[in-house]
Amino acid sequence: MSGENIEVVRRSTDAYNRRDLDGLLETWAPEAVLDWSRSRGPEAGVYRGHDQIRAFVHDFLGAWEDARIELDDPVEVGGDVVVVENVTHLRGRDGIETQARSAWVVTFSGGRQTSLTLYQTKEEALEAARRDG
Repeated sequence: MSGENIEVVRRSTDAYNRRDLDGLLETWAPEAVLDWSRSRGPEAGVYRGHDQIRAFVHDFLGAWEDARIELDDPVEVGGDVVVVENVTHLRGRDGIETQARSAWVVTFSGGRQTSLTLYQTKEEALEAARRDG
């Protein structure tokens, strides 16, 4: 399955960048978990299933004039785990731009994402993936 899971993450991210929530969720298992509890923002929490994940992403994107994620060198850690460092480019409705760096641990089953967990650094994500995987 080498590279296939990374391609799924890329497709999901591309859908996010197009604000295509259906396209984003088509790569996620129905019972998937988005663990955003390590976020430094007000949206910190754990979101379960397509309905909660859709609502979270919809609300987050609605707060920004533009939001775009760039992936930086995804790495497969075991057969069903991918660690992805990324930077999110954000532009507010007032035109002010900012960036947020983070890393994700994304798990898979049957070619679909079953979880995405946010970490502040790639090192934290790699440590968690090795420990929990």
